[in-house]
Amino acid sequence: MTNIRSLIDSNPISITQFGVIAMCVLMNMLDGMDVMVITYSQAGVRGDLSIPAVQMGFVFSAALIGMAFGGLFIAPIADIIGRRKVMLGAILVMGVGVSITAYVETFQQLVSLRFLSGLGIGAMLASTVTLASEYAPERQRNLVLGVVLAGYPIGATVSGFVAAQIIPAHGWRAMFTFAGFCTLFSLPIAIFLLKESWEWLIKRQPKYALKRVNSIAVSMNYQVLNKLPPATAAGEKAPVSEMLAGLLGSKRRGTTIKLWSAFFLGFATLYYLTTWIPGLAERTGMSTTMAIYAGTVFNLGAIFGNTSQGYSSQKVGLRSSIIGFYVFTAALMAVFGFVSGDWTTLMVFGLIGFGVQGGLVGLYTIAARVYPAEIRNTGVGWAIGLGRVGAIISPVIGGVLAAKGMPANVIMLFFAVPLVIACFAVWLIKSAEIN
Repeated sequence: MTNIRSLIDSNPISITQFGVIAMCVLMNMLDGMDVMVITYSQAGVRGDLSIPAVQMGFVFSAALIGMAFGGLFIAPIADIIGRRKVMLGAILVMGVGVSITAYVETFQQLVSLRFLSGLGIGAMLASTVTLASEYAPERQRNLVLGVVLAGYPIGATVSGFVAAQIIPAHGWRAMFTFAGFCTLFSLPIAIFLLKESWEWLIKRQPKYALKRVNSIAVSMNYQVLNKLPPATAAGEKAPVSEMLAGLLGSKRRGTTIKLWSAFFLGFATLYYLTTWIPGLAERTGMSTTMAIYAGTVFNLGAIFGNTSQGYSSQKVGLRSSIIGFYVFTAALMAVFGFVSGDWTTLMVFGLIGFGVQGGLVGLYTIAARVYPAEIRNTGVGWAIGLGRVGAIISPVIGGVLAAKGMPANVIMLFFAVPLVIACFAVWLIKSAEIN
C-alpha cells in the first residue's frame, strides 16, 4: 500500500499541491483585506452613521470576538466534516458579511455584520494553516506555512493602497462592496482548486474515502491505493468533545497549555502594536501622514518576517527561531524611547513588525506540527481563538495606559514583557517536531 506522506516528502511539489497552497495564500490575503477594510473606512463610517469615537472600539472588537469564536467553535468542525467544506463555507460567510456591510444604516447592524465576518475569518485562518501543512513536504513545511501566513499582511497592505483610491472617490460603502466582491469571486476558484486533506480522509474515512484519496493521488501522479489502512478516528460522527479531549489529554496537556499561553501573549503584543502604532508615531512627533506610513511599514516588515521565519526555522528549528524573533522584537521595543527622527522611527517600526509577526508565524507552525490530523484543525483553531482573547484585551490596556499619561516608550516596554514570557513558554514545549 502506498504511503502518500512519504511520497509528498520525497517528490517535488506537484501542480495539485501548488494549487492548494496558492489558494491558502489567497484566502489569507482576503482575510487581511476583510479585517482591515473597517480600519481604512472608519472615518467615513463614523461620519455617515454618526458613531462616536468610543463606540468604534466596539466595532473593531466585534470582528476580533467573531474571529475568536470562529477559531474556537467553527474551525474544529473541519476535523469532523473536512477542511474543504469549512473553508468554502467560511468564504461564503466572509463574502456575504462584508458585502452586506455596505448597506448598513445603524451601529447595531454594523457590529453584527463585523462579528459575522469575523466568524468566517477565524475559521478560515485555522483551516488554511492546517491544509497547507498537510500538502507541504516535510523539508519545506515551515517555509510553506510562512508564505501562506504572509498572505494576511499582504492583503492588509494591498487593500490599504486600494482603499486610498476607492474611498476618496466613491466612499466607504464602495470599499466594502469591492472587498465583498473579491471574496465571493474567489468561491468558484476555491471550488476548482481546493482539495480535501488526504490525511484527514485516511484518518477519518468518511463515505467514499478511498475513491477521494485515489482521485487526489492521481492528480499528483502517485500510485493509487488498493485499500485504506484502519481508521484512527471516529469518522464524521465524532463529537467536538472528543477533539478537545485529545488536546488536553495527559499526552498533550502540557504542550497545549504552553502553546495557548504563547499564542495569548504573542497576540496581545501584536494587536497592541497594530492598533496603536499610528498613535504612537504621532506621540513621537511624526506628522499624521508619516504616522499612517508607520502602519504600512509595520505590515511590510511583517510580510518579510513571515517568510524569514519559515526559512530560519528550517535551518535552526522552530524553538530557537521563535525565541530569536521574539527576543529581537522585545529588545527593539525596550529601546524605542531612545530612537529619534522620522525615518529612523519608521525603520524601527518595520523591524518590530518583522520580529513580532515572524515569531507568531512560528507558533502557528508549532500548532500544525504537534497535533495529529484527526484533531489538527481543532488544535490550531483553539490556539488562535484563545490567542484572540489577548488581541481583544491588549488594545484596551494600551488605551488605558495612554489615558493615564504613561509615556509611549514605557508602554512599549510594558508590551515587550509578554514576548519574553512567551519565549519561556516555547522553550518549555517538549516535542521533537519543533527541534
